[in-house]
Amino acid sequence: TGALRLRLAPRLPPTTASAKGRSPRHVTACVKPAGTFRGAQLYLEREGVLELLLPEAPRPRVRCFSWLPREKVALFLQATPHRDISRRIAAFRYELRGDWLARPALPATSLIGEGACRPCNDTEILMAICTSDFVIRGSIRSVSNDVELQESIIGVSAARIHRQKFPLFQVGGRPAGSIRTPLRCGVKPGPGTFLFTGWLHFGEAWLSCAPRYRDFQRIYEGARRTRQNPCEFPVD
Repeated sequence: TGALRLRLAPRLPPTTASAKGRSPRHVTACVKPAGTFRGAQLYLEREGVLELLLPEAPRPRVRCFSWLPREKVALFLQATPHRDISRRIAAFRYELRGDWLARPALPATSLIGEGACRPCNDTEILMAICTSDFVIRGSIRSVSNDVELQESIIGVSAARIHRQKFPLFQVGGRPAGSIRTPLRCGVKPGPGTFLFTGWLHFGEAWLSCAPRYRDFQRIYEGARRTRQNPCEFPVD
């Protein structure tokens, strides 16, 4: 009693099954507690063994874990006893992602290099404009750092919204919004126009690739001349 068990069993496409001579692919899930998470603890249940993911009143950080498709995993939410009868709400969000999605399982994983923050190469940039949740041309107006969450928040002024699957950049006057990246990447404000691409993660925009726009134009035109561009993209 006083518990809720949430089985994690995403429907996987046939390609997720292990191919001959290859290891099975992993499934990844991430959970993020609300700032008002109270009154319970959240565990990862893996093959009957519990591992604490979120204690009561956790810090608002994302916790991620992976498992093989054949493993049985669940989220086990257990209420904690209290003497008073005041109301407590244990709210959290979760995302299920797998490597079959051809997209990062964690924020900004396409930036992974030495220490996690190398620039994207030409191929990654060309793929990013075709597959990202958002593609925004604009400039950096501010950079602020959240030490507790280990995130940098890039304030972006958008000159053109090429694509956004969700209303991340509000239209009205000059569109503006914010994009996040790991604090360890050491993002600094700088002049110039960039092409920002990335993914939506827990309702927030996370940076994938951000070449200077003039560099992107050169890369895209070169790929188009050799017919190696993976998709058509409007270039001024």
